[in-house]
Amino acid sequence: MKAVIQRAKKASVSIGNETVGTIGKGLAILLGISETDSEEDGKYLADKIVNLRIFEDLQGKINLSCLDIKGEFLVISQFTLLADCRKGRRPSFTEAARPEKAIPLYEKFISLLKETGLKVETGEFGASILVEINNEGPVTIILDSKER
Repeated sequence: MKAVIQRAKKASVSIGNETVGTIGKGLAILLGISETDSEEDGKYLADKIVNLRIFEDLQGKINLSCLDIKGEFLVISQFTLLADCRKGRRPSFTEAARPEKAIPLYEKFISLLKETGLKVETGEFGASILVEINNEGPVTIILDSKER
């Protein structure tokens, strides 16, 4: 499982002209799920993300987690994070999980974030969406559950 995490001042996701998810200060999470991923990968990433200290404290040091600041999460499924661009010029997405495997893992990941009591918003799995992220810092972190 791969995640691109952006520290956000605010973020939203829209389908057509309708906003379906919006957050204030927190983390925008782009989540890619592979065929080899399991619930353990989701648990690892959720725990890592919730406790990742990437927000500034009163001294301006990057020292606080989303839990510490009572931040919010916007989770977007993004199979393109599994793109294999090693051959040719057209990415291959064969490593990305099929929906029947990916959807339950995506939903489990979201439920793990919700267990924190913090606000969690989402897009719609598989939909063509517009994501707006006001990346604060900018701070962008890439995590891979296979690289522990």
